[in-house]
Formats: sequence, structure tokens, C-alpha cells
Amino acid sequence: MRSDESKAGGLSRRAVLASAGAAAAGALGRARGDESTALAIDGGAPAVSVPSARHAEAVRWPRFGPDEEAAVLAVLRDPGYSAIDELERDWRERFAVPFAKAHCNGTSALAAMYFALDLPPGSEVLVPTYTFFASIVPMRLFGLVPAFVDVDPRTLNLDLDDARRRLTPNVKAMLPVHWMGLPCPMDDMAAFAREHGLALLEDVAHAHGASYRGKPLGSWGRMSIFSFQASKPLPAMEGGIGTYLERVDYERASSFGDSAAGARFPAESPYRRYVGTGLGLKLRINPLAAALARAQLPALDARNAAGVAQVRRLNDRLVRLPGLSEPSCPADARRIYYASNVLSFDESKAGAPIEAVVKALQAEGVRARVHTYPLQHKMKLYSEPQWWHHPPVIPELPGAERANRTTLSLPYFTADAPELVDQYAAAFEKVWAHRSKLG
Repeated sequence: MRSDESKAGGLSRRAVLASAGAAAAGALGRARGDESTALAIDGGAPAVSVPSARHAEAVRWPRFGPDEEAAVLAVLRDPGYSAIDELERDWRERFAVPFAKAHCNGTSALAAMYFALDLPPGSEVLVPTYTFFASIVPMRLFGLVPAFVDVDPRTLNLDLDDARRRLTPNVKAMLPVHWMGLPCPMDDMAAFAREHGLALLEDVAHAHGASYRGKPLGSWGRMSIFSFQASKPLPAMEGGIGTYLERVDYERASSFGDSAAGARFPAESPYRRYVGTGLGLKLRINPLAAALARAQLPALDARNAAGVAQVRRLNDRLVRLPGLSEPSCPADARRIYYASNVLSFDESKAGAPIEAVVKALQAEGVRARVHTYPLQHKMKLYSEPQWWHHPPVIPELPGAERANRTTLSLPYFTADAPELVDQYAAAFEKVWAHRSKLG
């Protein structure tokens, strides 16, 4: 990905884009005040004229085709569990990890991971508040306690500076979450974990196929998890998988959720003796879901690249507009997109409140919204001490609060839709040309 610090003609790329955007917005602002240039909220014609059905088709997900249908049909015609073994084998190869275990969903993969940590009750795990409940709540089953960390509002990812403030003698692990497909700077995360003697974990539920410094996400952490839920980048309707760098973690996590797993362990494994009972639950993935996930794996990179290209067609125009910017991606990272295309909104530069801008965009036919996400540290569960070994600290986390006030969300187009992309860009440029009226 191109760096914001790259130079073009002696100016930074950001400055060039801002200048071009100001010129475009100015030209639009000088346009005639007729129905074609008036804002839709003022009675003008909406900029997005693509019919609703085509609009819906452009964002439909998941998308299954003949390969996925054939994979599922093969299991139906010859029922068995071999699809699970095949998925785990292919996943190990694709993500360059020595061990992988498929689970019935990403939440169960997280539960098995926390069990595999084998930490003493009362141990704390650094985790961002800006995440799905499943990144955190399974901790309580093993006496673990979340240490909530703020996020950088420009990336929505874990803020390492704030993580330093949340360290206590009880903190034993950390779980960065690669939010919306944007990689965390994993070299910095790894260095931080080494410095403080922490187990480094990864939540890659949003980022299948993304990488950092040429290394796949999911291969940096001692243990990592992926989700195959229907909205995810690689959807199997439901399912998940854990990856493990150490055999002992793999065997312990597998034994927690699969009573037959020990039969495959070496004779010297301490977990082999639990064949027939396992150590907890039955978390095995459905073989239909395994076949569905595996069928999509060969095309994952191409599909991600097509999605990134389409986002670029839109965002390269939008970031020219004052007050709009993209989440900053590390220079050596390859990001993907998942569910939404989010942009940071600076009201002082845009010259209008985000709520008013979103309302104007919606009138133009753009499926825009203020991106807000439930902050875990504010959920009732964490303030009730009976559920935890010791009560979690409920901190003030201003970065997450700011993110929920300053992030604008657009759909992630899952099908090639150049006409719709152009109309979205035109709608933004139209609204920006009239934004002085929105204050």
C-alpha cells in the first residue's frame, strides 16, 4: 500500500490530494443552482440513480458459486468428516503455521485458545474495547480477566501507548484485533509482548488473507483465531479455526473441544490419554461448513484483491475532500476489507457536522452512516463482579469514544459496480460543494 508520506512533485501525496479535492469541490460549488446540482435534501435530484435492486446486489454477501455448491454436494453424497482434515491441512499451508484446529465458530476457537493458555486464575489479558464480545467473554470461563485497552481512533486498532498504561502485575497475555481487515503493526506488538513477558495472541476474525511485512496475519501470535461466520471475508455460514505455533497449545486446545483429538497426538503427548473424554466440550466444525470454507480458500487472495481495487476506485476520490481520510495502514502491510468501508471524519476540516453530512449523503442515495460500535468496557457484564475472578477495571477510553463520533461508514461493495462507485463519488463531491449549508 502506498504511504501517505510518499512525495509527488515536492508535495506530500496527502497535500496533492487535498489540493485536487478543494479544486473539485470549488468547481462543483460554482455549478448552476438547478435540480441537477442542488442537494437532494433541498429538492434536487439524487446523485445515486442505480436502482435499489442493483444497489442491494452490489453489497450482497456471502456469494457462493459452483465451486462451493460442488464442495457441499460432495459431502452430502459421501457423508463423513474428511473435509475437516482437508481444511486444517490447507489452512496450515496457506497461513504458514504448524498447527490448525477447526471449531464450530470463532467464539469456540477463542474459548479453546484461552483454555490452552493455561494461565493461573486471576491472570489478565490486554484486549481492545472496540471488539466483538467473543474476544473477551470466554476468558471468564477460565478465571481470566480483561484489561481493557483503548484504540487509536484513526485505525480502530489497539493503542500500544494505552496498553502500557493498563499493565499490572497480573497481565499475562495480549490480544490485538485486526479490525475491519486492517493489520495491527505486529512487529511492535511482538516487541511489546517480549518486553513484558506476555503471550501474544491474535484475533483475525476480520482479516483472512491480510499480512504484515509479508507474513500472514494469524502466524504472528503464539495462537490466533479466524471466524467463518456468514459476514466474514471467508464465510462458511458458521465456523472458525485456531492456529497454533506450539504443539502443546494445539493439543490442549484440541482436547478441550474434541474428545477424539488425542488419537492423533504423539505417544508422549500428555493429552493423548484423554481420548474418549476430551477436556470439556464438543466444538467440532460441521463438515459441510468445513467443505464450504475450504472451497473458497484458493480464490481468497484474488477476491480480496478485487475488493481492495474497488475500494481504491472510490476512496481515492473521497480522500481528496477536506475532512475525509482513511484509516492509516502500516506501510509494509497488506490490508483487506470486511463488511464496511470506514473513513475518518474531521468536522473542523469538513466544515459541517458528521450527522448533517450523513443525512445529506443518505438523501443522495448513499448508504452512509455514522459508524458506531458497542464498547465492551461499558457493557453490564463487566461491572458485575460475580462473573469474574476479580472485578475488571472499567477505565475511561477516549480514543474509542472519539472513534464512535468521527467515523463514517460506507458499504463494502462485494461485486464489481463501477457505475455505483462513480455515483457514490459524485454524491460526496456534490455534498461537499454545498457543505457550508449543512453547518
